[in-house]
Amino acid sequence: MTVPAESPDTSPEPAVALASARGRWILLTTVLGSTMAMLDGTVVNVALPRIGEDLDADLAVLQWTVNAYLLTLAGLILVGGSLSDRFGRRRIFTLGVVWFAVGSLLCGIAPNAGVLIAARALQGIGGALLAPGSLALIQASIRAEDRGRAIGLWSGFGGVGAAVGPFLGGWLVDGPGWRWVFLLNVPLAAVCVPVTLRHVPESRDAQAHGRFDVAGAALGAGALGLVTYALIEARSGSPAVIAAAVLGVLLGAAFVYVERRRADPMVPPDIFASRLFTAVNLVTLCVYAAIGGFFFLVVLQLQVVSGYSALAAGAAMLPTTLLMLLLSARSGELGERIGPRIPLTVGPVLCAVGTLLMLRVGPAASYVQDVLPAMVVMGMGLVALVAPLTSTVLASVDPGRAGLASGINNAAARVAGLLAVAALPLLSGMGPESYRSATQFDAAFGRAMLWCTGAFLAGAAVAWATVRSPASEACHPQCHTYCAVSAPPLEPRERGDRTAPD
Repeated sequence: MTVPAESPDTSPEPAVALASARGRWILLTTVLGSTMAMLDGTVVNVALPRIGEDLDADLAVLQWTVNAYLLTLAGLILVGGSLSDRFGRRRIFTLGVVWFAVGSLLCGIAPNAGVLIAARALQGIGGALLAPGSLALIQASIRAEDRGRAIGLWSGFGGVGAAVGPFLGGWLVDGPGWRWVFLLNVPLAAVCVPVTLRHVPESRDAQAHGRFDVAGAALGAGALGLVTYALIEARSGSPAVIAAAVLGVLLGAAFVYVERRRADPMVPPDIFASRLFTAVNLVTLCVYAAIGGFFFLVVLQLQVVSGYSALAAGAAMLPTTLLMLLLSARSGELGERIGPRIPLTVGPVLCAVGTLLMLRVGPAASYVQDVLPAMVVMGMGLVALVAPLTSTVLASVDPGRAGLASGINNAAARVAGLLAVAALPLLSGMGPESYRSATQFDAAFGRAMLWCTGAFLAGAAVAWATVRSPASEACHPQCHTYCAVSAPPLEPRERGDRTAPD
């Protein structure tokens, strides 16, 4: 998944050397901030069965525990990036950390499911303020010659956090309890905030102008919320659910209408004039829907059906994350050499094979014989896919719009996961109490994995049909970039004076 970059820094303060004490403090605070969001994204799924048992909650509550966070995060992450540019990246980053910590504390002390879901939505708002600022602080504060190394270290430590997350979450759930999955963020924030205020320079984009797209943000979040509610509650078939679905679709159409007519839209429609950008975002929607559904259900399958402890279920995810941590950089280099078409096709196909291998995981499943092969193949698929997808998103638009492109792609990935978690239980026939019955859940899990396989293969088909290697690149004057897409080369007079890059 991609992280939004920011507009060029216009701060008068001199750039900081990474090797200096201040540079190391800046790196520390950005790593701490991103680790909070990273841990929350990986440890909560492991705790879901215990949350359901402790709060006497049905499957819909578990879905909302995940989706309340994703809903506000996906709906507001582009707004968070704009706020950082306008009012100061350090200020908004700090506000996001504090907000996230308060939401985490409320999750940890929630007396019932309703409070937990509301607190998760608050966490998502904090994440939307926090996530764009983490990498932006490095971009704005560290001197140019050190940024590559700083971003590499930031990514490496973030990868370690992702690898440790499921294992740590399982240990907390089996030990102190599931509430500590959320309370863990509070001491991290207590360290992050004072370090940020003391050592990180403020920066903002002096060229940021225009009004915030409040209407676009409200319509987008409203549409996502209503559609998510309709999918999760669709089993009831009540008039309220039908009304929510219809209203959600109408709000989605209104969002498109507003964005096409605003002077400063949150999602400028003209960015989709790049056919490569459009194609890669379609691939993102397919594969991240499958990824979100896969990891949401696998940890439940391992605990409910296979009898794994929370710690064992979390540890089962480690091979996938470790493979990404060790091999993603090489995958990115390979994608640069051979072009994005093959990695974006092969990666989802491998993920589909890994998903099908999960069909062998049932009661008393052996980790080495049943679970590990699926996780290794899934990990190799993600290695082949994620880094080339990220770089292709950034290369598909003019460099001045790289931050916007990355933010839209990040939001697309979150929306895909949100809708998958809402829709998969419905599509696979899971009832409200299915996760309490090993037999019922196992049968529905098999159907859900087939849906995930289909989504992965759809992503591979879109990539194969629309994305070409760099040898086929042609300049597209309407999108102001070089589009490696399935389109006939333009004549020199149509291209203007620009020459395709090597």
